[in-house]
Amino acid sequence: MDRLDCIQSFVRVVETGSFSAVAREYNTTQPTISKKIAALEEYLDVQLLTRSTTKLQLTPEGECFFEHCQFLLDTVAEAEASVGRRQNPMGTLRVNCPVAFGQYQVMPYLKQFLERYPNLKLNLSMSDHFVDLIEEGIDLAIRIGKVKDPNLIVHRIGITRRVTVGSIEYFRSHQEPKTPEELVNHNCLVYTRLATGNQWTFQLPTGGTTQVTVNGNLQLDNSIAIREAVLSGLGIAVCPVWLFGNLIQSDSLKVILQQYQPTPLPIHIVHRRGRFVSAKVRCFIEYFTNEFKLNPWVSDYGVKQSVYFH
Repeated sequence: MDRLDCIQSFVRVVETGSFSAVAREYNTTQPTISKKIAALEEYLDVQLLTRSTTKLQLTPEGECFFEHCQFLLDTVAEAEASVGRRQNPMGTLRVNCPVAFGQYQVMPYLKQFLERYPNLKLNLSMSDHFVDLIEEGIDLAIRIGKVKDPNLIVHRIGITRRVTVGSIEYFRSHQEPKTPEELVNHNCLVYTRLATGNQWTFQLPTGGTTQVTVNGNLQLDNSIAIREAVLSGLGIAVCPVWLFGNLIQSDSLKVILQQYQPTPLPIHIVHRRGRFVSAKVRCFIEYFTNEFKLNPWVSDYGVKQSVYFH
């Protein structure tokens, strides 16, 4: 029995609450993971988990052992990273990010990133809902907006500036609004993944903010779908500038209410608190922090909004 391997499986089973999830993560079968836990229990001569058809639960002995195992695995990872080739990032790095942000702002950097770290494999999942890093076995995630989870370590890597935008086609048949309050007379496209929903907040030229409740005939939970709806002339949306890129300066789109900027949102990389930060996690954070400083669409270093407009 490889005790360290069994301990790693035990910790992941507890963290995910599922034998099958760990089996998928390790590219093996559920019975194989069950046998590893059973072998560990037999070696220790103690029951670590109680199993029912609906959930797994640690026994009191299992809770104590789990805490020691977490410390043990962190110590092993730290020792490996401190010497020899382990100082270089290697293994599989599991990353999660929003769909549109991943497509337009992460994917263009991946070729250079993987060339720089040839011993690293990247498993990138993209979704517009917040995933549970522990449950899904994610090493780190990119999140846009405030992060309220106290169990996560947060690294700010940039900012999402937003614009109010519609297509030229839409404004051929609709009068352009001059103030945020006039948006109530327009078909507004709402991105439902934002906590604020149809409450759009704008910064006033004189200071302070104003909030408008907008309405429209289309709500979407995907930023790329919002982009396509705007481009097809369905209505007005508040969107990140990076969602349209150079189209912002094209003849197909019109940025409106330029004196009333939608509230910008910070961009963060987050990872679990209380776990050793591996070389592969550190290199991803450092790489994208440095690259985003030079990226005018997401730079957190004072790029003026006016550079995006005609």
